[in-house]
Amino acid sequence: MIGKLKGLIDSYGEDYVLLDVGGVGYQVHCSARTLQHLPSPGEAAVLSIETYVREDQIKLFGFRTDQEREWFRLLQTVQGVGAKVALAVLGTLAPSDLANAIALRDKAAVARTPGVGPKVAERIVTELKDKAPAFANVDPAVVHLAGAVDDQRAPRPVADAISALVNLGYGQPQAAAAIASASRSAGESAETAQLIRLGLKELSK
Repeated sequence: MIGKLKGLIDSYGEDYVLLDVGGVGYQVHCSARTLQHLPSPGEAAVLSIETYVREDQIKLFGFRTDQEREWFRLLQTVQGVGAKVALAVLGTLAPSDLANAIALRDKAAVARTPGVGPKVAERIVTELKDKAPAFANVDPAVVHLAGAVDDQRAPRPVADAISALVNLGYGQPQAAAAIASASRSAGESAETAQLIRLGLKELSK
């Protein structure tokens, strides 16, 4: 099984790179984001590899980091997500952005991927929500609050305050982060109006 390739860029195709390793050309399929970051033909490159062996073919998928490869694997544990869709998601969102989007239940961010509709985006966010926080770089309190709002477990004033900020045009993740911070400083007994006021102040920083 091939796990890593180090060689010279030979040429590029629409969704792959031909990597010359000691005179042998390996066709490696990559996300659009990975292809954009690879160097010009003739220059050296290193790719983490996921090898797919089928009855009729062997296919190599390449990634700039082991973390990106890990997300490629994780995405395919979701029902209805194959290699093509997983690559498309990673072409739209960097691994850290994908982790944040899932941790914050931001289905809209995932649905920006070409070929990924609202239902698939919702499955990705729902089925990977327990794994994403480990990769995310957002405040655990915000992740917890986003989950509570999504599952309709958040206190009413908190849910109403987030809803009010969303109605004002802020994104759900932004609103959840601002209200989480407001809730921390105002205490659990804070009313909706106070949370909105503090949340807006947080957003204007």
